[in-house]
Amino acid sequence: MINLIKKQSPARIISLGFASLILIGSILLSLPCSIKDGVNLKYIDALYTSASAVCVTGLISVDVGDTFTTLGQFFVAMLIQFGGLGVTTMGVGIILVFGKKVSIKGRTLIRETLNTDSGSGLIKLIRRIFIVTIFFEVLGAILSFLVFLKDYPVSDALKISIFHSIAAFNNSGFDILGNYQSLIPYQNNYFLNAVTCILIFFGGIGFLVMYDMWKTRFCLKKLSMHSKVVLSVSIVLILLGALLIKFTENISWLGSFFTSVSARTAGFATYPIGKFTRPGLLVLSVLMFIGASPGSTGGGIKTSTFFVLLCAIKSAATNETEKAFRYSVPKDAFRKAAVITLLAIGVIILGAYIMMIFEPNIAFDDVLFEVTSAFGTVGLSTGITPTLCVGSKLLSIFIMYIGRIGPLTVATLWHFSRGDRVSFPDGNISVG
Repeated sequence: MINLIKKQSPARIISLGFASLILIGSILLSLPCSIKDGVNLKYIDALYTSASAVCVTGLISVDVGDTFTTLGQFFVAMLIQFGGLGVTTMGVGIILVFGKKVSIKGRTLIRETLNTDSGSGLIKLIRRIFIVTIFFEVLGAILSFLVFLKDYPVSDALKISIFHSIAAFNNSGFDILGNYQSLIPYQNNYFLNAVTCILIFFGGIGFLVMYDMWKTRFCLKKLSMHSKVVLSVSIVLILLGALLIKFTENISWLGSFFTSVSARTAGFATYPIGKFTRPGLLVLSVLMFIGASPGSTGGGIKTSTFFVLLCAIKSAATNETEKAFRYSVPKDAFRKAAVITLLAIGVIILGAYIMMIFEPNIAFDDVLFEVTSAFGTVGLSTGITPTLCVGSKLLSIFIMYIGRIGPLTVATLWHFSRGDRVSFPDGNISVG
């Protein structure tokens, strides 16, 4: 069995790792010690919660705070941590803790997981990822504790703070406050909103960007092209999203800003999403679709993919070469970006079509928003998640899984060919 796994491609091993973790998590969450007394938890809901945690989504069919014991909530937090950092990254980290060496196959898996072309310095990068993660999550827990301590006993405030920090940095919209309320009770708490936004932002820009910022001592001019693209697109999307949300919704500027940050991939809510207008839901859907950045804890088509598409459109309109930040955009980048975007649109359209068949009584815009949230591994919902039938929950699990490992990765899982053996002359196709 082990030899068979070793022969598989890195993409298949990573995909199998995530699927195995989801199944293991569902079993752990189904244990009597994980469920509160008097709560009847169906296996499909345990599976859904596990998948949502591993895929760092945050969509919930049952409330984590009301359903699971402290041990069960610990399992959810660990599933979020493994899912956010990646199964491979966590596995390599455990290997390093025990002083073992990482094989060439393991290094290849790391490169695939972190979406980096360079194979040098991967082990050092893994160590830095763990250091950065611990730093942000510990700092986030301490700062959050100062807020939750005002409303909860010390032990409960500590538990909530640690869980919240892990969920926020890993861009997963889970909470254990109970009653499906997310962060609505703290919609006017500037401090907690700011702490949460910072955790979401740094978790969503990717570890490669954070390392680049640290290496260049936060000098913008010295940053790589990738880092400049990620930071610029992320900031523009957050500000533009906040502005558009404020125009369509009767909420505060703080709420608009927080919702814009959270909609990128986190899924926390300080206002009921079900009460948003259709224009507001459309803005959120676009933000969820674009998502976070490569090598991060978030989903979506990624900010760099969106940027490459914009560069290609500009190039086609102006008949100029694709360039940005005094660099030329790689020629094959547009092809990959276009494929990822089309696959993502296909997954959402097909997913929404099937879910509407399963759920004929749910409005189209609610279904489309739910599917987009699942694909973007965001976790925002208009409130229909707990009411979904078993078929819709299984479909949502599959969409979250695709969104976490990437649609292009899923597409390559079935590729067995070793390359074309016959070449053909170029043909003519009229485009546009």
